[in-house]
Amino acid sequence: MIAAQIFSDRLTAALTHTLANPLIPRRAATGNLLLFLITPAQLGPYAIFPSLNAGLNGTSAVLLLIGRALIRRGRMAAHRAVMLTALASSTVFLASYLYYHFHVGSVRFQGRGWSRPLYFTILISHTTLALVIVPLVIITLTRALREQYDRHQAIARWTWPLWMYVSVTGVIVYFMLYHWFATA
Repeated sequence: MIAAQIFSDRLTAALTHTLANPLIPRRAATGNLLLFLITPAQLGPYAIFPSLNAGLNGTSAVLLLIGRALIRRGRMAAHRAVMLTALASSTVFLASYLYYHFHVGSVRFQGRGWSRPLYFTILISHTTLALVIVPLVIITLTRALREQYDRHQAIARWTWPLWMYVSVTGVIVYFMLYHWFATA
């Protein structure tokens, strides 16, 4: 009950802020009550989070590449350490991402023309696979820690490319949203 009240209070506050903000198009503010659209310039004290999140995603991608190279060379202990570090990086990313979006809401994509369908195609595939990858990573990790290496390898063939895709497209979404197509 308390959680519902907190959510309701935050929803009311966000709606009030959104509707009163002249920088947000009125159509976007009233068109979808659950999607609070702001521009990158309106981030305020949360402005560091997009860069932090992209850095964590990029770090995960690099660690995934290193981990794959290590296991191909038969360096299982190093592979394990690097993959656990990739998991830690992705976990910190997820916590940071959820914290940021809980406080900020959604940031409006400013691109026009051809960039919009490209951005939303990448974003939708990224988001969908990000949901899929969480249980896959947990299963893959569990099999490795239980030393079920044949079963670990069988699922890792699916987990690794999807995790890599999610990490790389996370960085691409960041650049498209906050740099390449952002308006000042």
